[in-house]
Amino acid sequence: MDIEKLDYKLVAALDSIITEQSFEGAATKLHITQSAVSQRIKQLEQWLAQPVLIRSSPIEATTIGQKLLSHYQKIKQLENSLLSELRPELTSKTTQIAIALNADTLASWFIPAISPLLKQHNIALDLKVSNEEISHERLKKGEVFGAISSQPTSFSGGKARHIGELDYVLCANDEFIKRYFKDGVNQKSLIHAPAISFDSSDKMHIDFIKNHFSLNGYDYPRHQVRSSEAFVSMCTAGVAYGLLPTTQVQRLLEQGTLVDLAPELRIKQQLYWHSWHLERGIHKLVSDTIVSYGQNLLKNDA
Repeated sequence: MDIEKLDYKLVAALDSIITEQSFEGAATKLHITQSAVSQRIKQLEQWLAQPVLIRSSPIEATTIGQKLLSHYQKIKQLENSLLSELRPELTSKTTQIAIALNADTLASWFIPAISPLLKQHNIALDLKVSNEEISHERLKKGEVFGAISSQPTSFSGGKARHIGELDYVLCANDEFIKRYFKDGVNQKSLIHAPAISFDSSDKMHIDFIKNHFSLNGYDYPRHQVRSSEAFVSMCTAGVAYGLLPTTQVQRLLEQGTLVDLAPELRIKQQLYWHSWHLERGIHKLVSDTIVSYGQNLLKNDA
């Protein structure tokens, strides 16, 4: 490799390994052998004189690897935009677009927001579901083109656009309330009532109960269920209570299927769309569509 130039087929191998989470998967995606993928990573690391991969589970990029992936994402966006202008007949080719977002957004409003574009353009989504902080980091590392996050500011090369404010309501059904909260929602009753959170990195419920009722996460039983739809199902089934976004449960609250346990204690979470400054073409259209739909739904005037 010319020491003055970066060989993008080597970076493409790195990108494919991170995306597919295996050398075998990367080989299939790139239509080359697994040995060739390994050789390309070896060449890249020799040229840089440092590793680009952490061979763990999951496979991660090193700091220099993350910088290469971020750069590669920008290059791919610019190339797609240029090709659509110079060779419009090539627009029939499917564009892979990776987006990081939280489970609540995916379960409630993201699909209606993006569906019109999926019907009009050849787009294949790669949705990476994680909490808001991790979503932001995925963009910074170059794993995705855009991310929905609670972070108000971006990083060098990125930009953040305010989407709106999402309300979370502490919910349960009548059966659950009669069993656990007949004397009200307080420290004594919460010690016995099964709560629900997404996973070990989901601190929203833990922080909420600690701030308002001075209980730690280990002071009460708590289900961990990695599905926003299951949050709603468990609450309506009367086996748990939890914080649910109004975009998911407003109708259930109006119908009386669920009850707002603490109307005065709602959480208001700000949401932002993060993407690269250099976005063009279909990537810019995706960004504008998501932001416009979200702002309209969440009544944001920004």
